Amino acid sequence: MGGLCAVNSNPRKRCPKIKVKVVFMPASKYNNSDWSVNDMANKKTREKKSKRPEKIRYYDYSLVAILIFLVCFGLVMLYSTSAYSALASHGDSMYYFKRQLVFCVAGFAGVYIISKIDYRWYTKIAKRLYFVSVFLMALVQTPLGKKVNGARRWIRLPAGQQFQPAELAKIAVILFIPLLICKIGKQIATLDGVIKVLVWGGISAACVYLLTDNLSTAIIVMGISCVMVFVVHPKTAPFIAVAVGGLILIVAAVQILAASLTHMESFRLRRILVWLDPEAHASEGGFQVMQALYAIGSGGFFGKGLGNSAQKMIIPEVQNDMILSVICEELGVFGAIIILLLFGMLLYRLLFIAQNAPDLYGSLVVTGIFVHIALQVILNVAVVINLIPTTGITLPFISYGGTSILFLMVEMGIALGVSRRIQFSE
Repeated sequence: MGGLCAVNSNPRKRCPKIKVKVVFMPASKYNNSDWSVNDMANKKTREKKSKRPEKIRYYDYSLVAILIFLVCFGLVMLYSTSAYSALASHGDSMYYFKRQLVFCVAGFAGVYIISKIDYRWYTKIAKRLYFVSVFLMALVQTPLGKKVNGARRWIRLPAGQQFQPAELAKIAVILFIPLLICKIGKQIATLDGVIKVLVWGGISAACVYLLTDNLSTAIIVMGISCVMVFVVHPKTAPFIAVAVGGLILIVAAVQILAASLTHMESFRLRRILVWLDPEAHASEGGFQVMQALYAIGSGGFFGKGLGNSAQKMIIPEVQNDMILSVICEELGVFGAIIILLLFGMLLYRLLFIAQNAPDLYGSLVVTGIFVHIALQVILNVAVVINLIPTTGITLPFISYGGTSILFLMVEMGIALGVSRRIQFSE
């Protein structure tokens, strides 16, 4: 490159040519430099990412711990309660204990497996499960049905086993009713939407009552449906008015029956008469309730000690719905308070999962599980202390019953499956 030399006095003399060499640096070497533009951009990106809140996956280990404690406590009390009757009936004092232990182990395996399933998958099978439960309840009225203690509620299975389809109906409603509520959306705030949902709950409850002759489970199924609608409905007053009106009608009907009837052929109406005056009907059906009350009264505050119950040798089917009376006799009122506290902690964990569930469907499913366990505990305690007529409802996780414990464990697995999808920001 040539040109005039600025410092040369002779304008005709040209300056010497200067060669300029341009060197291009490879991008890889350029990026390796600490001061490179790309590195600075990457550094800013990393700083932005570090400032973002990290999401932490959640798993409710507290619920698992409470569940393990409840089941273990139930097994201990089941053995203490049923040892005498098992020895007298089956020649083995551990007969009921061993059967329940097998179902509990299978139930915990089911909890682990079901908790790994994405709960949103249940939306695909909820409706089919609902109809399957109705079909199985209809099978109770066929030769496959089995009558136990005068009630036809079971289906015969191989190897001498039996299955109670009303337990499946509870889970079917817990999974299907939330799906209906999510599908109709804002229409649930209208009377038409409420009726649409409650009709499905009412059909299942009617099938439980008519096909399996199980009034207490029908009440629970309908109660689950009603509470789910109550939770999502924007208005509270109509539900309170209906509840108060229904309670007044029930009390009035009971008073009329008590004043006008002294003997009834219907065993359910006889139960009402026994409930109103168990001492006068001790030989007709009040024997179980009277002995349960004696057991509670004789236990005092701290009880007679584990295994020292006397009433467990007298109370019929004490390992089922009346097991709480023996717990009160052996561990006293203190033992009953501990059990109620455990159930309270279990319900609190379910409430926590329901409040923090990722979506409405998961929240309503866990709410249904919450309502099921709460209603069953309340009804069982009320029956044992004779606040309501006997219904045959068991105490969850503690009373004897293979089908009951298995389906309760399934519900716990579903609740834990919802908890696994909860995410908290750090």
